[in-house]
Amino acid sequence: MVKIEIDQGSGFCFGVVNAIKKAEEELEKGEILYCLGDIVHNNHEVERLKAKGLITIDHEQFRQLHHAKVLLRAHGEPPETYETARKNNIEIIDATCPVVLQLQSKIKKSYDETSPEQTQIVIYGKPGHAEVNGLVGQTAGQALIVENTGDLDKINFDKEILLYSQTTKSVDEFKKIVSEITRKQAAGKRFEYYDTICRQVANRIPSIREFVRRHDLVLFVCGEKSSNGRVLFAECCQINRNTRLVSHIAEIKDEWLDGMSSIGICGATSTPKWLMEEVSEYLSSKLAK
Repeated sequence: MVKIEIDQGSGFCFGVVNAIKKAEEELEKGEILYCLGDIVHNNHEVERLKAKGLITIDHEQFRQLHHAKVLLRAHGEPPETYETARKNNIEIIDATCPVVLQLQSKIKKSYDETSPEQTQIVIYGKPGHAEVNGLVGQTAGQALIVENTGDLDKINFDKEILLYSQTTKSVDEFKKIVSEITRKQAAGKRFEYYDTICRQVANRIPSIREFVRRHDLVLFVCGEKSSNGRVLFAECCQINRNTRLVSHIAEIKDEWLDGMSSIGICGATSTPKWLMEEVSEYLSSKLAK
């Protein structure tokens, strides 16, 4: 009999749980509720909440709204979003993750206390990611974004450098970036770095490594848009080459299951538990035949 195990450490992080809870509480009141961007980077969870009445809008649609109620997801938003809400009489249900809010505050303080002529604020993160847009917004668009060591040529090493990180990025890659900036920084110029990676997310890496070691096949369940998912999936592949990325049961191929005695199911901080359970039930039904 094939063993099927769901990783108990996988699934929504606190910030996502909180955002979904706030959305469901508001929807239960029977009022119209908009969400600025996908509430979580998982299409199946977005569709579940859409069925409950949540209306997802983009920033252009947000600017056209007046006298409405809008939920801000865990990723956070730049200051101009709050200003638009004030002008358009929009009630904000703020579900920004507390870790992200704290990071935004630190970056804003650094920006207010320095000048762009002398100091560069650098953010290790994914360009265009919702959280990163909110972080860069704290600097009036002045912060530089680097995604890896190959992006460091954007930096002027004759200036002071303050380095921050998107909360869901890789700790190991952050350390590489710190090391490379330290090596390149001009003598006598200040370089300060702040490891602002969420430990609830980062601590999943060692536990997920142990989990994937135990199985012949690993199904990593994740939406295509998940930044954290890409990081964790890469970690799984390093430990267990027989790791497959799926967003839904329809993507599971029969040949993957041949000869397997143990199958592990895990996912990202944006992967709902119910979706991993659905994969487990599908496998159990399939393998019982």
